[in-house]
Amino acid sequence: MAESISFAPPRGMRDFYPDDMALRCAIFDAWTNAARRFGFDQYDACVVESLDLLKRKGGEEIQDQIYWFKDKSERELALRAEMTPTLARMIVAKQNELSFPIKWFTIAQCFRYERMTRGRKREHYQWNMDVVGEPSVVAEAEVVMAAIQALKLLGLDSNDVRVHVNSRALLSDILAKSGIPREHHAAIFLALDKRGKIPDEEIAKLLHENGLSADSIEAAFRVLALNTLDSVIAALGERTPALEHFLSFFDIMKLYGAADMVKFDISVIRGLGYYTGIVFEGFDTGKSLRAIFGGGRYDNLLGDLGGKPMTAVGLGFGDVVIAELLAEKSKAPHPSAGKDLALSYMEDAQRDTAIRIARSLRAGGTNVDISLHAEKPKHFFSRTGKVGFRRGIFIGPDDLAKGTVRIKNLTDRTEQEVTIASLVES
Repeated sequence: MAESISFAPPRGMRDFYPDDMALRCAIFDAWTNAARRFGFDQYDACVVESLDLLKRKGGEEIQDQIYWFKDKSERELALRAEMTPTLARMIVAKQNELSFPIKWFTIAQCFRYERMTRGRKREHYQWNMDVVGEPSVVAEAEVVMAAIQALKLLGLDSNDVRVHVNSRALLSDILAKSGIPREHHAAIFLALDKRGKIPDEEIAKLLHENGLSADSIEAAFRVLALNTLDSVIAALGERTPALEHFLSFFDIMKLYGAADMVKFDISVIRGLGYYTGIVFEGFDTGKSLRAIFGGGRYDNLLGDLGGKPMTAVGLGFGDVVIAELLAEKSKAPHPSAGKDLALSYMEDAQRDTAIRIARSLRAGGTNVDISLHAEKPKHFFSRTGKVGFRRGIFIGPDDLAKGTVRIKNLTDRTEQEVTIASLVES
């Protein structure tokens, strides 16, 4: 007997039926409109990357976390897990031709072979925005504000989402002030990013394994206990460039009228090693979900990949968590969005009139679904009611004889009688 076939998608992957696409399209539209409103240009790239490129950015262990394979010429390739290495490759390839700073965005499908949890799949779509070649803190502010604009387009505000902000450069200054040598800071960032995911005892063990003394480990945890900007400034004791850069970010957010959307959070570190300055993550206000988006300043990636060193700020915003939040807040779009009008007819004799009406209404910007064959009115109204059309027109022989049709509101069942000539001419 032949083995039965599973009709489910591969584990961690998703199908998008028409009802699912309504939500996905609403998210994509918000991302695209926000990016364009803030002056970002759209780009795209191949979904398959060189494994060597990904290993240069993520280390040898990246092979355990991604989908990789050899092609028929024995080249080692991989499905992209994120867009930043691809972006860096594209910029390095034309670095002498591009005019900087650049502001680019993309919506990319990414794949990562990892353990699935709530809000994490093995594939997802991610909105990436990057500003490359601009050292000013306005770059961070623009990226964060564009993300906030997308949230607002989706019906979310400060009651729903907050952007938690920290600075790795500032944190490094405070650690140095606490007597911890800078050569240990990268290991501290990597370990402390796991806080909340593993017990503090295990984090302390990781720090000890990286060569930190007991005093330095205690100092690192004391730094993480600083929960206000005032306490950070007091601990630092001086106005360093990193502190000035960080305070300027909050000043700019006030100018944008978004002070209520951002908050200082020293626990935001971001595990990726290439971040060098301000880092941020968006969370629902109850922090019941994973981060909605995250990003920050990265100054070394282009140089590490063989290009000219150049500063950059980037953001990644996935579709999985935001979809969960919209559903939780009952703000997901109804699948019937865009279903303006359904049009049908009783007999083939009315078909041509129906087509002329559909053609005219579509030319005027109305979304019209026309029946593909004659049907009874009972079947038409039952069918269109189930899928959420807002209005319906059903043409019978009497309507054709009178030269009028009735446009029925399928929500409240009210009707408006209009002439066929007025619809065809509209």
